[in-house]
Amino acid sequence: MTSQELAKEAAGAADDKKAQNIIILDVHHLTPVADCFVICSANSGTQVEAVSKAVREKMEAAGTPCHATEGLAEARWVLMDFGDVVVHVFRREEREFYNLERLWGDAVEVPYSVS
Repeated sequence: MTSQELAKEAAGAADDKKAQNIIILDVHHLTPVADCFVICSANSGTQVEAVSKAVREKMEAAGTPCHATEGLAEARWVLMDFGDVVVHVFRREEREFYNLERLWGDAVEVPYSVS
């Protein structure tokens, strides 16, 4: 699978847990850290945890293990590193504060439709 296809898998898992405002950013030309970022919002810490768990399970089922996870204990901003794809699961307030979409404003948004 390409990194964009993997990002869409992660986005689909987040959508299955009712994550909101899911976007995929192609950042491969901006940073060597990853090819794609998946960014989504959740309404509560419990939902952040559920979305993160679903994404991890879906990505591992696709043969892409999670190399590192940060922020799960606080469940306000969880960052999951799948190599070429980095997933950010935010509580809404945290997402508004950090505004990664603005920070990575030169990234190309990958079309993704939610269910």
